[in-house]
Amino acid sequence: MSTETARTVSVPRWMLWTGWLLSFAVVAQLLSSAWFRATHHANAVAEIVGAYGYPESAIARIVISECALVVLYLVPQTSVLAAILMTGYLGGAVATHLRIGDTARVAIPLVVGIFAWGGLYLRDSRIRQLLPFRRSA
Repeated sequence: MSTETARTVSVPRWMLWTGWLLSFAVVAQLLSSAWFRATHHANAVAEIVGAYGYPESAIARIVISECALVVLYLVPQTSVLAAILMTGYLGGAVATHLRIGDTARVAIPLVVGIFAWGGLYLRDSRIRQLLPFRRSA
């Protein structure tokens, strides 16, 4: 199937709406995280510096990374790149939580990553072509 044919295939409305809803949840989570860190909220700073062991200077780089991921994820031409980069970023978050023994919060970056790829899968036909789910005959 050519890319031109793939773009003309109609997608059920529920897939688009669900895909954008999942994508919105990802964007909301990343932006809220960036907001709390950018405003130097006391809990965010204490968490990053005290619990995670990162220097306070890392906060600005984390905020920039999260905002850049949001922008890349919302632009259709760069959304796949953003999902790949986001997977690495969120994998680092999982590793950080596991390193300090905070297993209860490991689920947050895992769910955000699943939502990011799920939203992209539902709203982008190229991803569905790359990873087709097939029913058994």
